[in-house]
Amino acid sequence: MESEQLFNRGFGRNSYNSITSASSDEELLDGAGVIMDFHTTEDDNLLDGDASPGSNYAMSNGGGGGGASSSTHLLDLLEEPIPGVGTYDDFHTIDWVREKCKDRERHRKINSKKKESAWEFTKSLYDAWSGWLVVTLTGLASGALAGVIDIAADWLNDLKEGVCLSAMWFNHEQCCWDSNETTFAERDKCPQWKTWAELILGQAEGPGSYIMNYFMFTFWALSFAFLAVSLVKVFAPYACGSGIPEIKTILSGFIIRGYLGKWTLMIKTITLVLAVASGLSLGKEGPLVHVACCCGNIFSYLFPKYSKNEAKKREVLSAASAAGVSVAFGAPIGGVLFSLEEVSYYFPLKTLWRSFFAALVAAFVLRSINPFGNSRLVLFYVEYHTPWYLFELFPFILLGVFGGLWGAFFIRANIAWCRRRKSTRFGKYPVLEVITVAAITAIVAFPNPYTRQNTSELIKELFTDCGPLESSQLCQYRSQMNSSQAYPAGSDAAATPGVYSAMWQLSLALIFKIIMTIFTFGLKVPSGLFIPSMAIGAIAGRIVGIAVEQLAYYHHDWFLFREWCEVGADCITPGLYAMVGAAACLGGVTRMTVSLVVIVFELTGGLEYIVPLMAAVMTSKWVGDAFGREGIYEAHIRLNGYPFLDAKEEFTHTTLAREVMRPRRNDLPLAVLTQDDMTLAELQNIISQTSCNGFPVIVSKESQRLVGFALRRDITIAIENARRKQEGIMLNSRVYFTQHAPTLPADSPRPLKLRSILDMSPFTVTDHTPMEIVVDIFRKLGLRQCLVTHNGILLGIITKKNILEHLEELKQHVEPLIDDI
Repeated sequence: MESEQLFNRGFGRNSYNSITSASSDEELLDGAGVIMDFHTTEDDNLLDGDASPGSNYAMSNGGGGGGASSSTHLLDLLEEPIPGVGTYDDFHTIDWVREKCKDRERHRKINSKKKESAWEFTKSLYDAWSGWLVVTLTGLASGALAGVIDIAADWLNDLKEGVCLSAMWFNHEQCCWDSNETTFAERDKCPQWKTWAELILGQAEGPGSYIMNYFMFTFWALSFAFLAVSLVKVFAPYACGSGIPEIKTILSGFIIRGYLGKWTLMIKTITLVLAVASGLSLGKEGPLVHVACCCGNIFSYLFPKYSKNEAKKREVLSAASAAGVSVAFGAPIGGVLFSLEEVSYYFPLKTLWRSFFAALVAAFVLRSINPFGNSRLVLFYVEYHTPWYLFELFPFILLGVFGGLWGAFFIRANIAWCRRRKSTRFGKYPVLEVITVAAITAIVAFPNPYTRQNTSELIKELFTDCGPLESSQLCQYRSQMNSSQAYPAGSDAAATPGVYSAMWQLSLALIFKIIMTIFTFGLKVPSGLFIPSMAIGAIAGRIVGIAVEQLAYYHHDWFLFREWCEVGADCITPGLYAMVGAAACLGGVTRMTVSLVVIVFELTGGLEYIVPLMAAVMTSKWVGDAFGREGIYEAHIRLNGYPFLDAKEEFTHTTLAREVMRPRRNDLPLAVLTQDDMTLAELQNIISQTSCNGFPVIVSKESQRLVGFALRRDITIAIENARRKQEGIMLNSRVYFTQHAPTLPADSPRPLKLRSILDMSPFTVTDHTPMEIVVDIFRKLGLRQCLVTHNGILLGIITKKNILEHLEELKQHVEPLIDDI
């Protein structure tokens, strides 16, 4: 989906349907329904023509007849609902107020009938419990799919290095579980597991075996990457990427047909396994949110309460996103906070409860599957047993600064590369791009053990606290290598050359991960950003942790260490630094705060480390915000042209509504409809000659007093329905939007009444309203459009598209754009 196409089809079509998507509680939503009932509003492209030469805007009175009609009254007018009216097309924004009113009407009808019979009472119970049923099914499916993805990705990842002869379906670790021939130093070697060199050449050591393993590693990586991008390109183009930017946009009220469908779910599940196993610098955690939302969308169609109401469906999707993060990190509470802080636009209290329940069910299912064999929900779960000391806040804050700088650099570099991809021929060949990046990644990664292994396993090794059972090169300290030698006086232990060698390899791995992550995020394969960002931070944190540890060992008489570190005990925990660095880098990229701290807290299971995590994450956010307030997901939303008003962005300019409204001074007037003196031919002529998706309805050309607003799509559907069901509808038939038909000559053809599709209470502001207030109204109420009046006379209209264009213009004058880098 090209950004230009989305911009043209999407921005304009979101004028006033998302009315309450940004409201924080149902009371605000309910209040909005009284003020503005866009009964017929449908897409934000209401006035797609507002920025095009073909759009014509006329003036009408902002107070028109019927303006006091509420949403409920409007719904009551639909005695015989017209089929198709009230539904939405692709790349349109929903009408939150209309959806809320439909749900109230449905609820009212169920309550009125439930005492009539036992069957009606059963139906009311089913309706009441359908919300809990759908989130339960979503949690079950999300947990099961996450377990399958984890197991399959681990098996395919190990397949690049060898195969288990005793059981082909075992990965490396499982293959050696029952072996009695493993040693402490070489616990991953057993007769049942054979490398490709052993199978093909019959030898495990030597240059020939190294080259053969190198070749097979690259071959399998390219095969997995090619298969993943091919499946995405052929069967489900929406399965690529992280999915979180699109999920944020969909939850704000935008509709992208097929993005949460069954084909996308199936292909994303398969290709996510292949993409992770290919060794590309990506993770599965972000796409798991997309997978969970696909499950929520599919299950919502089993319940009419959600399948027929787009606003209610988005409550399910909010709960599904919480379940996705829950299974991604084993953090149910963090998942709920992630849904609240990062992706949800409208989050009522009942959605909070259901999100928590969905996250709980998903985590329970994943724990039952136990994909990693460690009775944990994630591979890199870790527990620390040593406290942190006050002087360590300084290196923790330094890691926060590094995370903020990395986040700002990554966002700018990745967006610049994605823009270049869209504007050059290289972006037209996604398969070639994926193969190229996968080849470079595999060739460069194999010689370094820290880049060769799976990124989740790397994070696990970096997080791990060194102990007597650890054989990692990062834990080769002198006191641990010689069991008869006690810990030296002071704090920690002296590092051996093996540790310094590992630090050099980690430094090279850090550079490699930074470069490859920039070019990998945005490829046409499922690609998450959580794990690569955490890996970069964990590498930097481990290096800093070892440096501080050795400083404390060799200079234990310094006042800092002498004051805090007890003699003969471990003082510094390098693994804790890795975890703090991982949180800081992830926070720098996504600008998450509370949810990120809780997620990492749930990974460690210790309250003791919340303060270092909070200090690092907040420092990371502050440093990142100094270079731009956009996180990576908001940046990609803007890059793709999605109609999304970010509630986090502040509007500090002094412009007025009249400076932003359309039409402007030299534009053509607004195309309008009169309430009772137009023929069907004239109406169809206006529709065919204009590109706007909505028309103000006025009393007459002379009066210019506003009656309401009608959508092109609703008008077209109503005309087709009338011609099909009513006889005598002709081109010279009178079209009227009033309650009663106008007086017509006796020989006149049958008139066409379109009152039922008329929105009689459009939202209005005056021309002197500050844009700061207008933008706030659009965000808080989820508006798609509002009319601008002066002393009751309509001057123009402001759509969400106009708001976004205005914000972009102001941003260009204040700060350089990303593509200017």
